[in-house]
Amino acid sequence: MKALIQRVTRASVTVGDRTVSSIGPGLCVLLGVSRKDDDKHIQYLAKKVLNLRVFEDDAGKKWDKSVMDRGLDILCVSQFTLYSILKGNKPDFHSAMMADDAEVMYEKFIAELRRLYRSDSIKAGEFGALMQVEIVNNGPVTIAMETPTDLSEKQLNKQQLRNEAAVVEE
Repeated sequence: MKALIQRVTRASVTVGDRTVSSIGPGLCVLLGVSRKDDDKHIQYLAKKVLNLRVFEDDAGKKWDKSVMDRGLDILCVSQFTLYSILKGNKPDFHSAMMADDAEVMYEKFIAELRRLYRSDSIKAGEFGALMQVEIVNNGPVTIAMETPTDLSEKQLNKQQLRNEAAVVEE
């Protein structure tokens, strides 16, 4: 899975003349799903997104707080073009998961974010629709993430231990 994560002052998704979702300060996550992704990739990336420290603390210390620490929102938008490969000047999307399966993975990713955080703080685009995505990038801060292709249980367990340690420290 690939995610392009932007710290935003606000972001919204419109389909036609209908606003599908919108958020104020938080993160906008553009999510691409590859043919090789599975549930382990969802778990890994959801935890990474939620714990990504791109916000300052109350004292102004930069890069110190996550979206969860600050109680902010996330807007997640499906973006299969993150798995494009240029063949000459034309993008090829064969590395992206087929739409029906990708939609299931996208919905599972959103469900995992909601399970790990606050359900009402996770907003979503409309899978497969021609969307107008408005992003007001704050910084600008844009972080690209990709899950390891050979993601192991050991990596998931190590990540879980870091998350539990962070909770204990607070």
